[in-house]
Amino acid sequence: MSNDIEVSVRSPSAYALAGEALRLMQEHGVWPTPLNYELWLYVAGDPECALAQEISRLIDAGEKITEDVSESLASKFIPRMKLNDEVRDAGLKLTRELASITEIISEAQKTQKTYSLTLESARDSMGAVEAGAIEGLVRTLTEATNMVLTQHSLLEGRLTDSSREVNRLRKHLDQVRMEAMTDALTNLANRKSFDEALDGHCDGNADKALTLAVIDIDHFKRFNDTWGHQTGDQVLRYVASVLARIGRTPRLAARYGGEEFGLLFPGESAAAVERVTISAGVAQREYGEDAFDLVDRADKALYESKNNGRNKVTVAGAIQSATNAA
Repeated sequence: MSNDIEVSVRSPSAYALAGEALRLMQEHGVWPTPLNYELWLYVAGDPECALAQEISRLIDAGEKITEDVSESLASKFIPRMKLNDEVRDAGLKLTRELASITEIISEAQKTQKTYSLTLESARDSMGAVEAGAIEGLVRTLTEATNMVLTQHSLLEGRLTDSSREVNRLRKHLDQVRMEAMTDALTNLANRKSFDEALDGHCDGNADKALTLAVIDIDHFKRFNDTWGHQTGDQVLRYVASVLARIGRTPRLAARYGGEEFGLLFPGESAAAVERVTISAGVAQREYGEDAFDLVDRADKALYESKNNGRNKVTVAGAIQSATNAA
């Protein structure tokens, strides 16, 4: 789909597509920021895509498409669309290279078969050949052997080149996937990566402890409006760097959306989770609890922290909030 958009915005239909994207943004009260424009280009280009359906669901539910919502949608859907196209393109190249390797192997087999037939023919001729004809037979065998050696050398070179290209494409796929799972601003895992990890931990690990922390920077919008987005981005990067140190493997630190972050603590209880000096909600997964309910409880704990003076960490189910002294 993203390839279609890339083509469309460089064609005569670009103006109509841009006009439709702007019309939709105006209709729904969405500011035409660069991020929103990119999102709504996808919606205008394919009203049935997953992104368009999610936006429709939010609008039908009465939610406004705020900057935070747009960032969350972008981190969840746009990397996936671009990843799918990158994977498809790399997959086609891999298919071609693997087909080339198959062809090389087939040619080598044919050459070997021809050489074997030549040897068999020479063996059959040895008994009946006169002494004077042996020289010609040896010459034939020598030429056949040289031809096989030359052909094998050429095929070996082609096979080496194809193998090198396959390895390059595999590395490219790994890099594309990493980029699609990483938040560009903070270099933390993005929402898609976080959701996949959380679902993975909640599927089939009923007996293993899992704690989720949802973290929000206090008064960030006010700070952003006062000091500007560039300074706000620096704050986000700084907070992300702190969380990255806390969230080293097997933990996972992610930018959840806007100024909100998530930390997964596999195998750790809520009591053992290290915390940072910003508002947070912590919930330890209950037996059989799915990802949605776990996030919901952590979110409620987060907002209890924010509503009780901020700079607090609230553990879901706890009677009171404890000020973080970390």
